[in-house]
Amino acid sequence: MKKTIAALAGAGVLTAALTACGGGGQGGSVVEGGTFTYLIGSDLGTLDPQFTTLSVAIQAGKFLYDSLVSLDPKGEETAALAQQWEGDTTHAKYTLRKGVTCSDGSPLTAKQVADNINFVTDPANGSSMLGLTVQPGVRATADEAAGTVTVTAAAPDAFLVRNVGSLPIVCAKGMRDRGLLKQGSDGTGMFTLTEAVSGDHYTFTRRKDYRWGPNTGDPRGMPEHVVLRVVGNETTTANLLVSDQANAAQVNGPERQRLDAMDLEKKATQAILGEMWFDQAPGLPTADEAVRRALTQALDLGQLGQVLTSGTGRPTDGLVAPGMGPCGSSGLAGLLPKSDATAAKSALDSAGWVAGAGGVRAKDGKKLSVSFYYPTTLGSTMQAAAELVQQRWSAIGVQVEVKGMTDAESSQILAQNSWGAALVPLTTVLPSQLVPFFSGPGGTSGNNFAQVHNPEYDAAVKAASSLTGTSGCGKWADAEKALVRALNVVPFVNSVRPTYVQGARFDLAEGSIIPGSIRMLG
Repeated sequence: MKKTIAALAGAGVLTAALTACGGGGQGGSVVEGGTFTYLIGSDLGTLDPQFTTLSVAIQAGKFLYDSLVSLDPKGEETAALAQQWEGDTTHAKYTLRKGVTCSDGSPLTAKQVADNINFVTDPANGSSMLGLTVQPGVRATADEAAGTVTVTAAAPDAFLVRNVGSLPIVCAKGMRDRGLLKQGSDGTGMFTLTEAVSGDHYTFTRRKDYRWGPNTGDPRGMPEHVVLRVVGNETTTANLLVSDQANAAQVNGPERQRLDAMDLEKKATQAILGEMWFDQAPGLPTADEAVRRALTQALDLGQLGQVLTSGTGRPTDGLVAPGMGPCGSSGLAGLLPKSDATAAKSALDSAGWVAGAGGVRAKDGKKLSVSFYYPTTLGSTMQAAAELVQQRWSAIGVQVEVKGMTDAESSQILAQNSWGAALVPLTTVLPSQLVPFFSGPGGTSGNNFAQVHNPEYDAAVKAASSLTGTSGCGKWADAEKALVRALNVVPFVNSVRPTYVQGARFDLAEGSIIPGSIRMLG
C-alpha cells in the first residue's frame, strides 16, 4: 500500500479552523528576530513532500515548499507560485509568477513545475500524492516563454485545478536526488531547513529574499527561525506552554482543562477522529456486510464518541470535516444502525455464526475472532475507546484482541490482509481525495487498504467527477451515503481540537499554520 496511511492517523492533517481569531488574536506589539516554537506529537519521518501525508510532515512542508495555488483561512483559493489559473474537469492552466527562486537562488521554471506533476503521476515512482492531489493519467506540459503549465487529465476530476494546484513543488536538485529530501529540503518556501534531529527537533530559517506566496506583505514581527519540537507527552507539552518555552501546540487530552483555566488563546479546529474500518478482503468475516452490521450494532457509538473525545466531540455528518472542503454536510446522520446487542446477535446468527459456550463460531467450528487496532499517537482516549469496543464485542461472543499501532506501523499493518478492524481517522479536504481509499486496488498495490468494493459508491463518484467543483457536491454526498449504508466505513464522531497559542499570532488554513502569517508578540 502507498504511504498515504499517515493521512489517516494524523487526524489533523487537514482540519478546518472554526474560530475567527486569525492573525489578529492576541494583543501586544510585534517583536523582531524571534523564534517561533511549535510542539508536535510525533516525528516528521521523511521530509519529502511528495512521499508523506503525515500531518506533522505536511505542516513542515508548508515552511519549505510552495504550491501553485494556496488556500486562505476561509478555504478560498489564492495565488502562490501561480498568479493566475483556470480550468475545468479535464484541463487546467497555471501562469507562474515571475522572479520565484529556489532556496539555492536558482530560478523556478515552468518545466520544473511540469516535471513535478509528471513525476507524481508516474506510478513507478510510488508518490503518496498520486490519487490524492494528482490523479492517475494526468500529464503536464510547460511553455517557458509564456511561463505557463498546462495540465490534461485522463479522466474527469471535479477539483482538478485545486488538486494539482495544491501539490508541493520540489526544485531541480531535489528532483534529481530524492534522497536529499528525506532529511533535507529543496523548495521555494519562505524557510529553509537548517537543522534536523529526528525525534527531537527541526529548525527552519527564514529566507530574506522571499517575496511571493500568501501573507508576504509587511514582514515586521515575522520570526527569524521556526522550531518544530517533538514532544510525545501531553503533560510535558502543557508544561512547556505554561512556562513560556513554546508558542503553540495542539493538546487533545485532559491537559486541556489546565490550559483552559489559564485562559490561553486557542484556535479550535474540527477533524475526523472516530472512524472505524473493517478489513473487507475476500474470505474474511468482516467482508460480510451482515457481520459488519452486527459488530456496529453491538456498539453504543454515542458513548464510544464521548470516550474518544473526553466528551468534547461532535457527531460526524460527512467524511470531510465541517468547513474543510467546498461541499457542506453529506447528510450521514441517521444512516448508522442503532445500538442493539440483541439485534447484533441475531444478525450474526443469520450470517451463519452460532453462539455457544466458547463464543461465536462458524459451522466449521472456527471462532469469530477480530484484531482491533488503534493509533497510539492520538492520545490515551484511543486505547480507552478500543477497550470499550473489545468489551462490547466480547459481550456478543466475539473474540477480540486490542493492538496499538504507531503512524509508521500503520502503513505496514493495514496493507496486510486479516488485520480485522481499526480506528483510523482519514482526514482529507476534498471528497475526491477519498476515492483511492474506497475503490481500486489495496494491499501493497494501492490505497484501498480496507478492500472496499461498492458499485453504488463508484457510480456516484463517476457522476460527481464529471461536474466541476461544487456543482457535484450532491453526487459526492450520495457517494458517501453509499459507503455508510453498506458499513464500508463507520464515521461516528469528530474531534474539536484546540491549538493553544501564546507569545505569537498566526492564521490556519486546512488545519496548518500559514508560515507568512506568523507574528511574534512582545
